Amino acid sequence: MKKAYLVLTIIGFALPNYFVLKETLSSGNILLWTAPVATLQSMFANNITTAFSIDLLYVVMIFLWLSYREAQKHQIKGYGWVWLCTFAFGLAGGLPLFLYRREAAKEQV
Repeated sequence: MKKAYLVLTIIGFALPNYFVLKETLSSGNILLWTAPVATLQSMFANNITTAFSIDLLYVVMIFLWLSYREAQKHQIKGYGWVWLCTFAFGLAGGLPLFLYRREAAKEQV
């Protein structure tokens, strides 16, 4: 399972960040962080994007809570890096990265 999580991590970082790279090159909004107002305006531009954005933000909050509890339970060291990757590059890569780290921690027991 650990190898599958690693593959999913790579795919999860690559797929959405392809579009982030396209946006970075066309607008100069590097990783969607250097122009936060423009990023938020795009995220909440209409009801459809708002629905997806709210859904994603809610799931990220649940992930942060769950990953904190799981990191304590399984004594996963350095899970803050997973959070950093999630905030910088997205949940699609951050979640499988955490699952990979959790499996690695389980193997050490």
